[in-house]
Amino acid sequence: MKAATIQLETLTCPSCMQKIEGALKGLDGVDRETVNVSFNSSKVKVNFDDDKISLAQIEEAISKLGYEVKKSKVKPA
Repeated sequence: MKAATIQLETLTCPSCMQKIEGALKGLDGVDRETVNVSFNSSKVKVNFDDDKISLAQIEEAISKLGYEVKKSKVKPA
């Protein structure tokens, strides 16, 4: 299991937060209980099973929603 912190360009409204959270919670390999999107800091924190899903796939899911990923950090959970 790994923990990722993903910095987004900007979140413009609280519904953006909910949209991202919902999409990530639906991905196989993402620990649904750990998905946390902060509107104020524009950061996404999530734990994931790197045997099932990669950070790149998580970032791609966010990008497909129309949000730009600035940078990401991963560490063991």
